[in-house]
Amino acid sequence: METNTLSLTFEPFLAWPLIAVAALLAAALCATIIVMGLRGAWLRTLAAACLVLALANPVILNEERAALPTTVAMVLDTSQSQRLGERLDQTDAAASELERAFERFGQFDLRIVETGAAATGTATETRLFDALRSALRDVPPAQVGGAVMITDGQIHDLPETLAELGFDAPVHGLITGRDDEFDRKIELVEAPRFAIVGTPVEMSYRVTDQGAMPAAGQVVNVELFLNGELHATAQAVPGQVYPIDIELDRGGANIVELRVAELDGELTGNNNRAIMRMEGIRENLRVLLVSGEPHSGERTWRNLLKSDASVDLVHFTILRPPEKQDGTPINELSLIAFPTRELFVERIDDFDLIIFDRYQNRNVLPTLYYDFIAQYVRGGGALLVASGPEYAGPNSVARTPLVSALPAAPTGGVVQAGFYPRLTDDGARHPVTRDLEGAGSEPPQWGRWFRNVGVTDIEGTTVMQAGGDAPLLVLNTYEEGRVGLMLSDHGWLWARGFEGGGPHVGLYRRLAHWLMKEPELEEEALTATSEGDRLSIRRQTMAETAGPVTVTTPSGDVLTLDLVERAPGLFEAELQTDEIGLFNLENGDLTALAHVGRTDAPEFRDMISTAEPLAEAVRETGGSVRRVAGNGSVDVPSILPVRSTADASGRDFMGFRTSAETELRGVGRQALFGGFLGLGLMILVIASMWYREGR
Repeated sequence: METNTLSLTFEPFLAWPLIAVAALLAAALCATIIVMGLRGAWLRTLAAACLVLALANPVILNEERAALPTTVAMVLDTSQSQRLGERLDQTDAAASELERAFERFGQFDLRIVETGAAATGTATETRLFDALRSALRDVPPAQVGGAVMITDGQIHDLPETLAELGFDAPVHGLITGRDDEFDRKIELVEAPRFAIVGTPVEMSYRVTDQGAMPAAGQVVNVELFLNGELHATAQAVPGQVYPIDIELDRGGANIVELRVAELDGELTGNNNRAIMRMEGIRENLRVLLVSGEPHSGERTWRNLLKSDASVDLVHFTILRPPEKQDGTPINELSLIAFPTRELFVERIDDFDLIIFDRYQNRNVLPTLYYDFIAQYVRGGGALLVASGPEYAGPNSVARTPLVSALPAAPTGGVVQAGFYPRLTDDGARHPVTRDLEGAGSEPPQWGRWFRNVGVTDIEGTTVMQAGGDAPLLVLNTYEEGRVGLMLSDHGWLWARGFEGGGPHVGLYRRLAHWLMKEPELEEEALTATSEGDRLSIRRQTMAETAGPVTVTTPSGDVLTLDLVERAPGLFEAELQTDEIGLFNLENGDLTALAHVGRTDAPEFRDMISTAEPLAEAVRETGGSVRRVAGNGSVDVPSILPVRSTADASGRDFMGFRTSAETELRGVGRQALFGGFLGLGLMILVIASMWYREGR
């Protein structure tokens, strides 16, 4: 709407002091002639006044102004809690109805902004007031008519006072959801981020009932899962804090999950599970290295294990069997006696790995002890046999009760010829030898070995082979434990740099950690990690193909992703997501858990829709807060423009201030003594004066 405004201003031809002097002189002269009673005195006075006024140059201004629109912001909450039930549908319906209502009022400029969605994968809070400030940042405060927020009421940036918004206008709230909602959640109160493997640690949790709970205060069952497997159960009364112990059984990343059963009719099951990522730290890996005789490769194993600060190494070398008598004093052979009973009977379970390096049965260990070692492996221990020619001889450990745990039996033959150790097809996919440096060319980019022990009756997986496809490195799972069999004692040639050396450090270290069941080296594994809004899925397998992975999102949606082969035995996929929470992954018999966003995200702390926090905050602005859910429909109040002094809310309406601000479109000017108008006026006055003088 445009309006015209008239105003008077002066644009003097002379400086105002000079015009003032001229006015005083004219006033004095006119006063004199009036007192003297001269004829035409009043006409002369009028002529002088017109002359002085002409010097001041009065100008009439005609301003054309247009009323500026009043800006109103409509903030739509699209956070993850808004995806529960019919909340998003209610939001869309209410927003559409408000848009139609505002279109009937031309003075309102409606700005719509959506906020709360995890656009970057890290949005774990609903920050509606930050979005409101951003939407009105370029609007002068006098032109802000107010704001309306459509939300479930779970807002995490409520200001202490709305004066911080920078405008004086009503803020209204429309609350989605139902007033009879109820929800049960479980949360971790205290939980360490790190724990020593094998040492119990205490954590605490609390179950909370919210809303119109049908059976409040009842005892509930709580299940504790570790890496997807049930670890313990407990009972809890909602509202109280309870301790619970957990003991990690492996190093690296562990997923700890607490779970309570979902109630019929409750708002969501997303917060019926509380999870955290706990890093398992091995206090120290205890390794027993028994060398059967001094040889060049003995130092390679010793140096490798001693260089790892996390390894406690116990090393014995059998310099002389009991039946051998060569005159060498015992005190020159060893510092202490070989404590066979203590190591292989009393404390055998204290070791994470036992290595027999070119060891043969020379009656140092009683025959029964080999059976103890086999039982140790069967119960979950790790054994590595790094063999040489002795493995093919009559004193081979394969001719003891330990044979039940060994993955291959010797044929009695030893091949003495140069060969390049090569990966088998299985070895190219196995985590121990996959992408081993130098293996990608033919011949491999490493030095040759010159001795290989022949074996038969192979069990397990042959990952490396010698000349003529003879097995070189065999890995096997023996009930709960693992066994590795290296069929050559020439790995030290790589350590010495012969013909360029080879990746002995990487091979031996991976081999040792696979035997000790490091999760990253599992042949069949499904893992997932998150970074921002990206979920990276990794599948390791010994098969040539891997089927699709099924992903269940926190909201319950089920997605199917195809895995792409990145390397032999390694398949990967990525998922961009705008959800935060726990993702369940399945591929065949394997399952995995991954959490996107903060595990203690405020978005999941309270999910019951509520009007109270927002109503408390907007009360000082004169705004109103009400629910939009009606009897199967959305009930939105009408829109009214109001003056700054009128009430901004009522039983069935929301009021928004109208702005009195205008915009100058153009200015017209007319000088009173300019042009023919001024000339005619002056001629009229002078002619009147002459006419009076002539009479």
